[in-house]
Parts: sequence; structure tokens; C-alpha cells
Amino acid sequence: MLLAFSVAPLGAGDSVTDAVADAVAIVRASGLPHRTDAMFTTIEGEWDEVFAVVRDATDAVAAHGHRISLVMKADIRPGRTGELDAKVARVERALAQRQDT
Repeated sequence: MLLAFSVAPLGAGDSVTDAVADAVAIVRASGLPHRTDAMFTTIEGEWDEVFAVVRDATDAVAAHGHRISLVMKADIRPGRTGELDAKVARVERALAQRQDT
């Protein structure tokens, strides 16, 4: 499964950088394949292990405020692995083919 999530404290002021850094540190320490961009962190793994990381990251952010915003989007395809990179590679190939025609 791929799961993209964004977690941040509410009412924590103008910047949530430290809280988000705490969450990303949890993701990195998990050892699961992941990618962080400006809006989301995407994790790849089995259901239980991915949700455990999201829970731990949310707990880390909770130390920064009394209310937490958590947004998640999942792509659940049993038996598939390596999709964190493979999905992007398929789109890049499709784009390259369009340039060739």
C-alpha cells in the first residue's frame, strides 16, 4: 500500500516546521520506503506497519499542540511493492512517448 499523509498541529503559530520535522523523523526511522514533498509524506508498506508509523508521527506532532490535523490518502493494491517509484516511472515513460510523436 501507498499512504500519503499530512499531519500538523493546529493553533501552533505561523510555522509548523518543528512539528513536521518530528513527524518526518519518525517516518525515516521506520525504515519503510518513503518520500516527503512540500505537502505530504508518502509511505509504502503493509497496512499495519504503515498505520503504526502514521500513528507514531501523529503522536510526535501532538507534543506541539492540543489539536492535530491529519489528512490521509491511500492506494491499496495487495501484492504490489516498489510502487513509490514505479508509479512515477510509468508517468514519465508516458510523457516521453508523447514527446517522441
